Amino acid sequence: MARCRGRFVCPVILYKGKHICRSATLAGWGELYGRTGYNYIFSGGADDAWADSEDLSAEDPAFRNADSQLFDKVRGHDIKLLRYLSVAYICDLMVENKKVKFGLNVTSSEKVDKAQRYADFTLLSIPYPGCEFFKEYKERDYTAEGLVFNWKQDYVDAPLSIPVSLTKSLNIDWSEYQSWDLVHQTQNYLKLLISLINGDDDSGLLVHCISGWDRTPLFISLLRLSLWADGLIHKSLEPAEILYLTVAYDWFLFGHMLVDRLSKGEEIFFFCFDFLKHITSEEFSAAKPLRRKSLLPGFTSEEICMLKQGDRGSTTSLSSDFSLVMESSPGAVGSFTYEAVELMPAGAQAQAAWRKNCASSPQTVLWNRAQPPEERLPSWQGPPEARSSSSSSSNHSEGFSRLGSSPLEVPKARLVTLTERESRLEEVRSTFLATYSSTVGLKPVSPSPSGAIGGLLEQFARGVGLRGSSVL
Repeated sequence: MARCRGRFVCPVILYKGKHICRSATLAGWGELYGRTGYNYIFSGGADDAWADSEDLSAEDPAFRNADSQLFDKVRGHDIKLLRYLSVAYICDLMVENKKVKFGLNVTSSEKVDKAQRYADFTLLSIPYPGCEFFKEYKERDYTAEGLVFNWKQDYVDAPLSIPVSLTKSLNIDWSEYQSWDLVHQTQNYLKLLISLINGDDDSGLLVHCISGWDRTPLFISLLRLSLWADGLIHKSLEPAEILYLTVAYDWFLFGHMLVDRLSKGEEIFFFCFDFLKHITSEEFSAAKPLRRKSLLPGFTSEEICMLKQGDRGSTTSLSSDFSLVMESSPGAVGSFTYEAVELMPAGAQAQAAWRKNCASSPQTVLWNRAQPPEERLPSWQGPPEARSSSSSSSNHSEGFSRLGSSPLEVPKARLVTLTERESRLEEVRSTFLATYSSTVGLKPVSPSPSGAIGGLLEQFARGVGLRGSSVL
């Protein structure tokens, strides 16, 4: 009863002994009193919702105000649940302090609770555009780069607020958040969530927006897939299986209204999985980074991997100019052991010339050595009508060729070695694009919920070896 639509705090991911939870925001007095009266009437006058004996103390000053008594009770139960789940951080995605409909405050938020009931928790206000904003994403041909939310709208009154102690290690200028486009904003928020759950303490995390079925599943799903790609959770699941889990559980079971969103062009669901191409790099990894002993002077490891055959010279002659040694975690798919080879002079002019030449040529090659079977990339074959995203990050464009400009093209594998994280996320994204193309695509959607949702789940069920049926 304490939260909007009765969507209470629910743990959905267990990571390092910590509960990652989701919910809706706090219910305002209009909804709270309305639902209480409704329940009282339809229960025959015997409303035992507050029969629990562990209410707040009658000596509490708030009890002197009759109007706050109900809030004390229901929010007291909410706080009790949060403490039971060891939640310490509450991340609020609302762009409003209170949601107003028909002139009434129908929902509220922990950050504006007048009685400061949630003062013992670390509150993070990280405003993120609602599902309505993703209509612009679709209208821009599914291009999130350069798409900036209008923070000057009248209803937007919740500023970004994060304790400084939680941002020191992220190297992000949070004061610039209103100038970020949708890609950078989503990336930075995900980095923040990962840093919170990757701390040394046992503190849990709650993520919520207003109702908890658009922005909330977006970040819960990205968190789940990111941790899975690092091999930290759901270790036994294959790409098709983790995709089925997050679509069915994080999105549909918790109330995402796909048919309604598609009819309005608010494609936040599609954005979530297409966005995987923007979080493949190690900076989004919750696992310990690779330890690198030495690199070629002036070059990054990614540029070294992209050196062309003509630039490298002979792979059999040694060079005294430089050498490279890289240590990677045991068993990492796609990892290399680099040997000293003659490449090219390491001067600034030579580096600049190579980068200019590399930027003008789409071709990249691997080192001259046989590639073990376990390091070879699978060839994903999507349906003939599948088309690729009109935008891609640098990580995506380096590892996969693009067949066209449509957002539903399935990436084709190229001979570029990917890390295990990259290959796992790209396979999930490819599987999603192929399924989405064959079930939803860019065509008008039937108003029947069994159409798009059932088709998606049936396709995913077949992918993980389950038998699809109409009841899905």
